[in-house]
Amino acid sequence: MNVKFNSRNLENKSPFGAVKSNENINFSIYVEDGTYVSWIKIIIVNAAMDELREEYFHYSGYFSGFHKYDCNIRMEKPQIYYYSFLFDTERGKYNSGCKDGILHLGEDLPKWQLTVYDSSYKTPDWVSGGIMYQIFPDRFARDESDEMLPAKNYRTVHESWDEIPEFIYDNKDYRANDFFGGNLRGIISRLDYLKSLNVSIIYLNPVFESPENHRYSTADYKNIDPYLGDVETFKELVEKCCEYGIRVVLDGVFSHTGADSIYFNKFGHYESPGAYNSADSPYHDWYKFFSYPDGYESWWGFRNLPNVDEEAPSYMDFIMNDEDGVIKTWQDMGIGGWRLDVCDELPDTFLDKFRAASKKNNPDAFIIGEVWEDATNKESYGIKRKYMLGDQLDSVMNYPFRTAIIGFLKHGDSELFNNRIMSILENYPGPAINMLMNVIGTHDTMRIITKLGISHRVAGEEQGGYTMSHDDYHRGWELLKMAAFLQFCLPGIPSIYYGDEVGLQGFSDPYCRKTYPYDSMDLDILDFYKSLSRFRAANKAVFSGDYTPLICDDGFYSFKRKDLIFMVNNNSYNYAIDEKYKPVFGSTSRGVMPPKTFGVYMAV
Repeated sequence: MNVKFNSRNLENKSPFGAVKSNENINFSIYVEDGTYVSWIKIIIVNAAMDELREEYFHYSGYFSGFHKYDCNIRMEKPQIYYYSFLFDTERGKYNSGCKDGILHLGEDLPKWQLTVYDSSYKTPDWVSGGIMYQIFPDRFARDESDEMLPAKNYRTVHESWDEIPEFIYDNKDYRANDFFGGNLRGIISRLDYLKSLNVSIIYLNPVFESPENHRYSTADYKNIDPYLGDVETFKELVEKCCEYGIRVVLDGVFSHTGADSIYFNKFGHYESPGAYNSADSPYHDWYKFFSYPDGYESWWGFRNLPNVDEEAPSYMDFIMNDEDGVIKTWQDMGIGGWRLDVCDELPDTFLDKFRAASKKNNPDAFIIGEVWEDATNKESYGIKRKYMLGDQLDSVMNYPFRTAIIGFLKHGDSELFNNRIMSILENYPGPAINMLMNVIGTHDTMRIITKLGISHRVAGEEQGGYTMSHDDYHRGWELLKMAAFLQFCLPGIPSIYYGDEVGLQGFSDPYCRKTYPYDSMDLDILDFYKSLSRFRAANKAVFSGDYTPLICDDGFYSFKRKDLIFMVNNNSYNYAIDEKYKPVFGSTSRGVMPPKTFGVYMAV
């Protein structure tokens, strides 16, 4: 029995991918002539598999040796559904399932996912087509004219900007409290540089007061960390960024606070009583104690990060009230939005109200979630999440694209790469796709040039001072060019992790958080990033448009966006290109693409 259906083909399913609530969806199945089919029906269940809907197809004609059957449906409720088809033939009934969108007959096969999002779902237009730059504030730039203010808690400061961050191999009592003194004025001093990269969004890792250099242990949500500057300096940063056409996105860490904070105050560094000091503290209800005061829930068992009860009325009011809440406080200073740390830890009630409060204050506020998997079907703590259905996030950190890019460059499997890309594009709502935060490196991952260049294991105690060999670095640089090209040209917005654009090396945390290497920048890599960013900025409409895969051929991959064709040759041999295609970026060859190169072409 020969049956044709591919959910990624508009001849079989229209519209492509996720659909709006109450939007008409057309399914078309082609059955080869000679097979008698008495009926075909689609079976739809929700993510919990506890709802069932069945609709029959109707016969619509004969086309080139195949009988066509159509079915039109509308889904009212925004949620994730799964569907399959059942065929009744002269030989019996056949169930079906999919692999990479294509129909296969058989039992117990994966179903197709159908994302139905709220028809009112809207994301901020200003994000699409842009370029993001991620800054780890302590390690990017230091303006020494701005003296570090006294802090309430114990910290150490490195004597030299170029020293290696401290870790457990250096100090058995490591507490991430070694600082380099990067500050807000340092960022202001580098805005010309960021503009040369055509950056339109700066994403700052946490800037609120915190005793640790990563600042994910918030001590005061309404105060800038004294080592970075003060609130007035932050306002100046936002205003200066606005003059450059850049918006600032802050890291919102709302699943936990620091133990050394005004809210918990475990070490007594703050004058007012925290939840640890008194059951009468106004913050006591934020935390869950099972044996007061030392028995408390903490994030992944880290005692310096006590979990908060995000649904506690007083906590949600503190974050979201429209008089002096955390959201209003910082959005009134002109920030562009928020990146929500560990979104998995935030309950739906919190996320729903966070979006409502943020958008009420500024309808164009941009909300990004930290989600490492496909955010449409993500499950955490036994609950299917609804991040992308219209009531919560605008975008997510697009780690699946990172996985796809690195896998393709290291192993050359074009079909796997395409399926990973198309799976995300098929599952994500249209309003979110062109603002996905496309990363190839972040503060939580190995530096991209190290990841791509090194093929052998390096012991943990050697990683801090490790320098790549010439051959490994050259390999990493060669693959980094292709990685950045894909990152910039796939749907979404590329996010440059500070230092990647000048070849900064490093293994995982804390070595992926080294200081920006001002005295050892790889200017060839920087020139490449600048040319790539200029090309993207000059073709903004292209990078806000559709995406069509063209060729998957043993290490070669190409796709189309509007009138431009993008090609990557991850082979060790030349790949022939039709002479009708004229290169407009990247490879300057016509008729041939050399190995390990890429290019953008236009038909002539």
